[in-house]
Amino acid sequence: MSSSSASHTGSPFPFHAVAAGMLAAFVGFASSFAVVVQGLKAVGASEAEAASGLMALSIAMGLGGIILSLKTRMPVSVAWSTPGAALLASTGVLPGGFSTAVGAFLVSSLLLIVAGLWKPLGRAVSAIPPALANAMLAGILLHLCVAPVTAVAQMPLAALTIIAMWAVVARIKRVFAVPAAVVVLIVILVLSGTVPHIALSALVPEPLFMEPAFSASAIISIAVPLFIVTMASQNIPGIAVLAVHNYRPEPGPLFTVTGILSLLSAPFGGHAVNLAAITAAICAGPDCHPDPSKRYVAGVTAGLLYVFFGFLAGGATILIAVSPPVLIEAVAGLALIGAFGAALMAAVQDAHEREAAVVTFLVAASGLTLFGIGGAFWGLVAGGLLRVLRRFGTAA
Repeated sequence: MSSSSASHTGSPFPFHAVAAGMLAAFVGFASSFAVVVQGLKAVGASEAEAASGLMALSIAMGLGGIILSLKTRMPVSVAWSTPGAALLASTGVLPGGFSTAVGAFLVSSLLLIVAGLWKPLGRAVSAIPPALANAMLAGILLHLCVAPVTAVAQMPLAALTIIAMWAVVARIKRVFAVPAAVVVLIVILVLSGTVPHIALSALVPEPLFMEPAFSASAIISIAVPLFIVTMASQNIPGIAVLAVHNYRPEPGPLFTVTGILSLLSAPFGGHAVNLAAITAAICAGPDCHPDPSKRYVAGVTAGLLYVFFGFLAGGATILIAVSPPVLIEAVAGLALIGAFGAALMAAVQDAHEREAAVVTFLVAASGLTLFGIGGAFWGLVAGGLLRVLRRFGTAA
């Protein structure tokens, strides 16, 4: 070990790791809270219910990061399911309103718990062809990713200012791009006199317990696709990011803990929490701390800050409420462009899977609702059937 590494290892307090954890929490919250609020409202949540859900999710992912990082002594980052929130935004209100959505959140959470405890289910999710899973995700994200273009057509000056800031900051430091866009949105709202005076008490939302309702259409339209995108686009990549940095925890217990936390947050309006991928790279990489054994402090720090942000979720929800919806969708779309590009590329990379993946993408993006079931599920069905037919024909 070099003298430099030794001095870092012997440092009594890992300041580098604390700073990395603070950065991860800020980026994780600021870059996608608009997507979460948009998704919850799209399935019928009121402003107060969305604020309660945002608070529940923030506290759940904060506690998850703290518990798992301390338990494993690894920099485990937990986040809300951003692709899951985008799924909600594309699903819309189902019969029964938000109570039905809450019931679907509970079912999805139970599936996450079972996936962690019962290995065959986890393996079954992993067995979904990656091309189809990514194509479904890309289809879900498409609506929000075109929102910046729509915003330019409706509010050219404001939208172009936000997009320009996002593009410039992304060129310098990509993780700050969406937070910078959020700051510009706030400045625009302040200058226009849109932002009201917010009392300190309004920053802290009231936790609202929502009695769930259950329906087959909500389970198929929300619960099953939410479970799949959370596992395929969040939990599995989260494990992969840790492995890249030579951290190899047993996946099952991590999935189970995030599933339990999702279950606890669901009655208060939270849709799902899971292992993080992007913020995990901030906490697990060498820039966090030269000594890998001390990087878990970043996961704990991020968790503590997420809990703090959760108690201020009312302010974030008020910001969404007073903002023109088209600008909120634009910021959410900018936050998801990277995920959309990665999903689309992964979907069409394999020439043998490309046709089935494209069909999955088109059906998922179409907004189709059949028998009360949304397009995300039907996209998987259509792509899967075409894939089976193609393989059957090849075998014949």
